Amino acid sequence: MQGTLFLVSMPIGNYEDITLRALKILKQVDFVICEEFKIGKKFLDYYKIEKELFTLNEHNEAESSDEIASLLSKGKSAALISDAGTPLFSDPGHILVSKCIANEIEIKPVPGANSLLSALIVSGLDFEKFYFYGWLSPKKEKRRRELNSLRTRRELIVLMETPYRLERILEETVKTFGGNTKGVLAYKLTMPEEKVFRGSLKSLLEEAKRKKLKGEFVLLIDNRGL
Repeated sequence: MQGTLFLVSMPIGNYEDITLRALKILKQVDFVICEEFKIGKKFLDYYKIEKELFTLNEHNEAESSDEIASLLSKGKSAALISDAGTPLFSDPGHILVSKCIANEIEIKPVPGANSLLSALIVSGLDFEKFYFYGWLSPKKEKRRRELNSLRTRRELIVLMETPYRLERILEETVKTFGGNTKGVLAYKLTMPEEKVFRGSLKSLLEEAKRKKLKGEFVLLIDNRGL
């Protein structure tokens, strides 16, 4: 009998955003798969859930995927969680899911918190249609080419980045799209320091520098020229 792999969405900052279904599944599965052991254990400890933890990240993804798929093939059930938000969304796990599909192992998504949708609904912008680009390259020249390509898209563009590149990304978007282009910076969503800054890209950059912002964020660039 084959097992089941649950793809369990995690809070993006506030632990109380976990769903009742997610907690139920985490308590029922045989083991939990996380990206970083320390982060995964901290969350499970918070809800007093004791489970064996397997790590699955960029350093061991291929090897761990084989081991986990083998356990699932023998009837074990597991929950794949992310450090924050929805699993596989710019996170490891694609190899494991592919192996499960190839071995006809059942996969079930468990929806929950998502920084992308949270940023869009609080933005005040019309987001019926948008272009999600996600993370830019960490390499300066490649990132410059990516931004130049994005400049040709007359759409609402969504970018995500690591906390410590916030000012740099804002500086580069001002240079590429122009300082007067409208934007929204959703900063540390669901956390105590949560802020949503709306205005021109230039004003967002000035605000980030003035407040020395460093943290998780989603950047919306309204390049529709409305």
